[in-house]
Amino acid sequence: MRRILGWAGATATVVALLFGYHTSTAGALQAGSADSAFHGSLSSGAGSTTSGSSGGSSGGSSGGSSGGAANGTGSAGGSSSAPATQKTSGDVAQTPYGPLQVAITTSGSQVTDVSVLQYPNSNGTDQQINSYALPRLIDETLKAQSAQIDMVSGATYTSNGYLQSLQSALDRAGV
Repeated sequence: MRRILGWAGATATVVALLFGYHTSTAGALQAGSADSAFHGSLSSGAGSTTSGSSGGSSGGSSGGSSGGAANGTGSAGGSSSAPATQKTSGDVAQTPYGPLQVAITTSGSQVTDVSVLQYPNSNGTDQQINSYALPRLIDETLKAQSAQIDMVSGATYTSNGYLQSLQSALDRAGV
């Protein structure tokens, strides 16, 4: 009788633990799919892209380019001490599951934004991993202001490809 009660108690404990466990993918699925999170950047083209803008009272911009290596440091509207904004694409990194490419936006020597232009998303597993990993890598990049960031556990290939492309974008931007 003691053994039966012991087994019943152990089984109840295991079931309670299993139902109470929150997987790491639950948050990524609630936040949205990988397609909605990153595909908006795909239309900006491949290659090194830079564009310039400055503030001033009119807040205008000029010097845009898409797909080529153009150096736009245009200024418009009034005098401003704000540094020029520049968008630079990194090299395409080949991962075992597909290409990965990022672009950074810099203002002076500070990284202000990171967008993912290409990433592996051919199946559900790729989409699940990247919807979890890429926002974390982007967040870490913006905090560290460099490619010296931690990799995401469970997304080694994505992390390596991201870091390769990020480093080439930082080198091109001179950051």
